[in-house]
Amino acid sequence: MSLDKIMSISGKPGLFKIITQTRNGAIVESLLDNKRLNVTVHSNVSILSEIAIYTLTEEKPLSEVLQLIKEKENGQGTSVSHKDSKDALEEYFFEILSDYDEDRVYASDIKKVIQWYNILQKNNLLPNADDVVASDEEE
Repeated sequence: MSLDKIMSISGKPGLFKIITQTRNGAIVESLLDNKRLNVTVHSNVSILSEIAIYTLTEEKPLSEVLQLIKEKENGQGTSVSHKDSKDALEEYFFEILSDYDEDRVYASDIKKVIQWYNILQKNNLLPNADDVVASDEEE
């Protein structure tokens, strides 16, 4: 599945899969507990396919970063937890993306990426390398 149908909602834990569009928002399903809720256009949401990580030279799409983590972890969960120390998270992220911009990518951002990766991995929703290449070609 591509990241076009997965979103993060400000103030709500975890990630959500878009089930259907409504006139004033969308019906989404939590990837943590499978509960459905209505999200209005006034909610602060972020579609995962629109998120990028700052590097020293460019912005790297989140799908590519998730693919790098997937390759490092052989498709399994991460070797660090999103609850680990700031130093442990930054060290792990440096192994994944050695040129990430340390001034603009905060420990809280790294926590989210690791937590999102583990949620997507657990739900078998990680993008494949083919999906990442296809989304790059569309841009």
